[in-house]
Amino acid sequence: MLKSKFSEFEIECGTDEAGRGCLAGPVTAAAIILPEDFRLDLLNDSKQLSEKIREKLKPIIEEKAISFSVKHLEPEIIDEINILNASIKAMQECIIQLDPNPHYIIVDGNRFKPINNIPFSTIVKGDSKFMSIAAASVLAKTYRDAYMDKIHEEFPMYNWKKNKGYPTQEHREAIRKYGTTKYHRMSFRLLPDQLEFEF
Repeated sequence: MLKSKFSEFEIECGTDEAGRGCLAGPVTAAAIILPEDFRLDLLNDSKQLSEKIREKLKPIIEEKAISFSVKHLEPEIIDEINILNASIKAMQECIIQLDPNPHYIIVDGNRFKPINNIPFSTIVKGDSKFMSIAAASVLAKTYRDAYMDKIHEEFPMYNWKKNKGYPTQEHREAIRKYGTTKYHRMSFRLLPDQLEFEF
């Protein structure tokens, strides 16, 4: 059973990201403030839900949220500041967009950096413990999947519509065959035998 709040603060937001382990595409974060009485039976960590259920939950979450925000951070930024910093930056940028401003932040995972002096807690597996983090995980995942579906049209040979940029064997074979695109993260190990790979 997901809990509605972590802190005693009146306005608490949850935040999470999707796409951290991908070879291509953005890292996408979401932050959300939910009403205290928010309940959604099917809601869970987005990784535990089917794509169909995530798509079903997304409009309900958006409609019932007090405020939410989603942010994509592109591969160039990931390559420049590294994936951990990019994930944190994406979450921070979402939080800044929320209205009202949250009094407390709960973050999925174990790493975060302060933003606007708002107190926060990092919660390992928070997306399977707290409603707001689970809702943020669903938004981050569905928005990122939609982004990958869109850029799939531009580069169909990588089959991002199916693998969403994750390091599947099919994706790596396509990189080996066709090389890289502007959407690939050049700081990542794109192929297991990277030394033989010509950029």
